[in-house]
Amino acid sequence: MRLPAYQTLAEDLRAEITSGRLQPGERLPTEPQLCARSGVSRSTVREALRLLASQHLIVTTRGVTGGSFVAHPSPAELSDTLSTGLNLLISASTAGLCDLLEVRGSLEVPAAAQAARRRTEEHVADLEAALFDPETAGVTEMLAAHRAFHAALVAATGNPLLELLCRPLYQVSNEREVVATAPPGFWRQVDADHRELLRRVRDRDPEGATEAARAHITFIKNALVPQGRP
Repeated sequence: MRLPAYQTLAEDLRAEITSGRLQPGERLPTEPQLCARSGVSRSTVREALRLLASQHLIVTTRGVTGGSFVAHPSPAELSDTLSTGLNLLISASTAGLCDLLEVRGSLEVPAAAQAARRRTEEHVADLEAALFDPETAGVTEMLAAHRAFHAALVAATGNPLLELLCRPLYQVSNEREVVATAPPGFWRQVDADHRELLRRVRDRDPEGATEAARAHITFIKNALVPQGRP
């Protein structure tokens, strides 16, 4: 099936960006130039640019010096695209909680060791800021803190590719429904696990951080996955 003209143009520009022919910060051709080059209308060009902007590949500014520019890559923004795909798989029951936790274990356990080796004082402060009090915080606050803590943990590895891959794992749309099945004491243990991970990372203890991360994922799986699931 033939793609709409705006998608074809967007694909061409995306290829130029991802191949490096257009570098971060570089200005794209103007709308009239893109019209002439592609043989499409100005409205088609604008639709293509809106699509690229929604994918965080370009930013558009107005004014005399305005235009569309290649975005500087940000793991936090680029992970949105992966997050959408992940949520589609989960909502379609193609992937489940076991799959999610398996991937988290594969990535987060070695990431915790790397964070302990490479962390800065700023990373430690971000981890501390993401702690919560399970006795007073609500579920919404604790879910947000949980996401923030693990995002800060992978950021402490200093590896933007790892950060890009891990961030979508903490943005699962049905997590509130899953956590609703958690047993009593679930959030107290999550809080204790986070504090242990923080301690190991602060102390630059890779082996201890590895053990703490593995124990944390194992606890979540045992608490939330029905018995008998692999």
